[in-house]
Amino acid sequence: MRSRKRMFIGMIIAAFSMIYVSTVFALDIKLAHVVNEKDSFHLAAVKFKELSEKYTNGQVTMTIFPNAVLGDERTLLERMKMGIVHAGVITSGPFINFVPRFGAMDLPFLFRDPAHAYKVLDGPIGDQMFAELQKQGIIGLAWAERGFRNLTNSKRPVNSPDDIKGLKIRLMQNPIYVDSFLALGANAVPMAWTECLTALQQHTIDGQENPLNVIVAFKLYESQKYMAITRHAYASAPIVMSTKMWKRLTPDQQKALKRAAREAAQYERDFDNANEAKWMKELAQKGMAITTPDLKPFLKAVKPVYDKYVPKYGKGFIDSILNTK
Repeated sequence: MRSRKRMFIGMIIAAFSMIYVSTVFALDIKLAHVVNEKDSFHLAAVKFKELSEKYTNGQVTMTIFPNAVLGDERTLLERMKMGIVHAGVITSGPFINFVPRFGAMDLPFLFRDPAHAYKVLDGPIGDQMFAELQKQGIIGLAWAERGFRNLTNSKRPVNSPDDIKGLKIRLMQNPIYVDSFLALGANAVPMAWTECLTALQQHTIDGQENPLNVIVAFKLYESQKYMAITRHAYASAPIVMSTKMWKRLTPDQQKALKRAAREAAQYERDFDNANEAKWMKELAQKGMAITTPDLKPFLKAVKPVYDKYVPKYGKGFIDSILNTK
């Protein structure tokens, strides 16, 4: 009888010990991004947190820091290299400062449609880009998205490159984006997103370019009367992690987080694609004048950008993206 009692007590102690250990030694990951809680980035971050905690049985937890509270995107990447920030959902543009060949993905009108972009990023080309990123102290887990970017401004409708001439357009701090809009005749203004909203409201700049989900989430219709559906660039949004944090995970935890990241990325893509028509309607109802220009003159105007960058990134590499079916 006493032996059974001791066994029972031992089982209770062991159970509470397991709970204690899993609670005390749960690894908390600081996951950061620069947009607000209405943006699809945040949707991806929340799903990543949810699935990571589920697939590791609570051994890994995540705390999300939105709204650039831990820094702008370039700062987040620098802090990830140092291990200060553990993970992030980051627009692809700033990665060019760490892996120059990421810039090839930003060439104007490179991707035909979402299916083309997904095929490239989820295949050998995307794996190759992540392999180069790993050498910089950052692990690429999955390709979420910012999406196809469109142009907004407060001055006039855009139906041709001539309509862009002279407009002060905020761009990411990315040389290819700057060169692309200079080729289109804009006054290109590289600027961190954290500064852009104030600049738009104060009319120190005329416009910006972003996907529909950003234009809706940040209520850009309040300062931007006109939107042109240019789809001039597709911006991915890698879900990434500091190598220093990655090495603290067990192989099983690493496998679980990679699975969680890929499922979160797909969840966000599905959300974006399902809501595009709704966002267009909402922006029109909010008073934005929306144009759908013929893109042939735009493609002709940005040819010098390809002439400049194709030798840098390699014609074979660019062609492998263009020819992906």
